[in-house]
Amino acid sequence: MHVLSELLTPGRTVCRAPGSSKKRLFETLASVVSEDSPGITEADIFAQLIARERLGSTGLGAGIAIPHCRIANCNQPIGCLVTLEEPIDFDAPDDLPVDILFVLLVPEEAHQTHLEILARIARLFSQSSFCEALRDAPDSRVLFQRATEWQA
Repeated sequence: MHVLSELLTPGRTVCRAPGSSKKRLFETLASVVSEDSPGITEADIFAQLIARERLGSTGLGAGIAIPHCRIANCNQPIGCLVTLEEPIDFDAPDDLPVDILFVLLVPEEAHQTHLEILARIARLFSQSSFCEALRDAPDSRVLFQRATEWQA
């Protein structure tokens, strides 16, 4: 099965979201994920994303970031895909601003699963054709469809 179809829902897929800074964007991401993930609070998601980002940027380069963290009350891996209206600075290694984010939340005890999923996601997002298909999506419905049905 395709890794994103295991992690995403239409409710956690947002096309052309506003975002003026990492902090504002993390607030939006925490809200989107918590609304579609019973038992996990917006405050917890925000705090864990910020804490992880303080350890080092989750910007990969080429306009991509994969913010990720382990979180309490999370029973299974959860993903959230967001494209931005305007790219924002993310302290990426190539200094390019980010316009595509994939947020990954995993249960606190899921250390190996966390690393395996991150590796699969990073490989997928390293494909420029995949990223361009996401950037060109006109709305959240199409973005979700392209992300979950992509064939490498």
